[in-house]
Amino acid sequence: MNAALQEKLAHLPTRPGVYIHRDAAGQVLYVGKAKNLRQRVRSYFQESRPRDGRLEALVRKIADVEVIVTDTEAEALILENNLIKQLKPRYNINLRDDKTYPYICIANERFPRVFPTRRVRKDGSKYFGPYTDVGQMHRLLRLIRSLFKLRTCNLNLSPEAIAAGKYQPCLEYHIKKCAAPCIGLQSEEDYNATIRQIEQLLNGKTQTLIAQLREEMKARAAALDFERAAELRDQIRLLEQHAERQKIVSQDFADRDVFALAVDRTDGVACGVVFQVREGKVIGRRHRYLRRIEGQRDGALLQAFVEDYYAEAVFFPDEVLLSHELEEPDALEALLRERRGKKVPLRVPQRGDKAGLVHLAEANARLLLEEWRLAQKKRGETRIPEAVRALQEALRLPGLPRRIECFDISHLGGTGTVASCVVFEDGRPSKRDYRTFKIRSVTPGKPDDYQAMREAVTRRYRRLRDEGGPWPDLVVIDGGKGQLSSALEALEALELRGQFPVIGLAKRLEEIYRPGDPDPYQLPKTSPALQLLQRIRNEAHRFAVTMQRRQRRRVLRSELLDIPGIGPRTVEKLLQHFGSARRVREADLEALAAVVGRARAERIRQHFDAASTSS
Repeated sequence: MNAALQEKLAHLPTRPGVYIHRDAAGQVLYVGKAKNLRQRVRSYFQESRPRDGRLEALVRKIADVEVIVTDTEAEALILENNLIKQLKPRYNINLRDDKTYPYICIANERFPRVFPTRRVRKDGSKYFGPYTDVGQMHRLLRLIRSLFKLRTCNLNLSPEAIAAGKYQPCLEYHIKKCAAPCIGLQSEEDYNATIRQIEQLLNGKTQTLIAQLREEMKARAAALDFERAAELRDQIRLLEQHAERQKIVSQDFADRDVFALAVDRTDGVACGVVFQVREGKVIGRRHRYLRRIEGQRDGALLQAFVEDYYAEAVFFPDEVLLSHELEEPDALEALLRERRGKKVPLRVPQRGDKAGLVHLAEANARLLLEEWRLAQKKRGETRIPEAVRALQEALRLPGLPRRIECFDISHLGGTGTVASCVVFEDGRPSKRDYRTFKIRSVTPGKPDDYQAMREAVTRRYRRLRDEGGPWPDLVVIDGGKGQLSSALEALEALELRGQFPVIGLAKRLEEIYRPGDPDPYQLPKTSPALQLLQRIRNEAHRFAVTMQRRQRRRVLRSELLDIPGIGPRTVEKLLQHFGSARRVREADLEALAAVVGRARAERIRQHFDAASTSS
């Protein structure tokens, strides 16, 4: 231990907070929380403390400690969770979903929208999920649309805009799916009351919501508002049908979260599962895979999973059931008490219905762990071409570039600009994943490949970010430093720079450009890695040019149809005979007459000759 670290350990605060262990290079090794920072951090360096191999290796590397004090243990738990996700320390347990599951979002805005998303933003919106059963999520959204009148537009419904009469009611209003807050027909207070009911439904409080609606129905009927009373009656029926489909697991109608753990020490992975029980019915299940579990006891693994879950939760139950005793439950108990407003018991049931619930969750955890093993075995059996491995080594990539995406731009004199994105998986084209983009941000006649590249990259990865999908292991930009910089600017604006490696491949000398490197470098022409990059780049170019030619052909087809006396059948004959748009345009009068007759041929030739003269 160095002298500076010894001095810091001697003056650590005794308050709750978070500590960050760093190595000599400043890299974060581990993030932890403590009720008493001085006591916890100094315990790492006590010779009497038992250490396994993982802890011994960690302590040997610690060269500095940073601490952040908090007012409570609950705040320390939340801060620890956020820092682990941000810093990804090497020695912390790694929790992964293995998929990006969707959520239902209630947006933080006036007259909030309700919609599915795969990206959670810290913007004050409320997120419910994630839903491992996507079908269940869509059924729930359809139920919400059937029950409640909500807006689906993204208009800025500020008081000024509504008062100024900027908007007109849309089809959703006329088919009675929206109450038209955009023109002031629904107050913000009334709309927010609907949102509160939706939150109850999403939290599984179906019976509570039914009781509230039934009371309102009686009040409306007593006030002779029979139309509204009938609407409420229909809502209650739909909710009762929804409640009947949910599995009852306890008769006391309590709200519980049931956590269980399955561990495979051989493969170094564990699976945590939580059942969300609301009003005695299971409304959802969530799971996470835990990596870097060496030297961690089952109680510590389950604690990491439970704390991660509640750090992001929006609903807190009456009781938490566990398959294992947690090693240090104080911070979690403090968080639950603070968020729930009263003590939430943490129990490990040994018998009865509650133990049966835990055993059911454990069985699900074991099943998911077995599915994970089979998936890993299948991946391991998949043959990875040598060129892919060579590319990882040549570019010094952090992982195998099994999924590569490549962008290219094509236009004709600055008109009809299109971009292509081709996808290769394990060195082979995945044509079902190919995409093309009609570029809208470039002025026709003024070619701007840099802006076109920015638009294509923005549209591609904004959609992946918002809707979910597999991220690439490598992105290849067809072009040099300028095109690469444009792509990086687009990723920076999306807050995705660093999400995956990006390179530029310039065609003239086959130079490779990498972010941060001032000079390009070249691979040997015989290198399998370069040959793979060339094959991908050439495919992107072919696909872009094909799209651009199809677009020109459609333009010509439309232009031909504008000529008096030329109909769809004549256009079809021309294109079938000449084979391409360019050849139709360049054909002389005799060649055209042989296909469509002299009268039509003269009209076509006069049209193109006039267009050529005017240009």
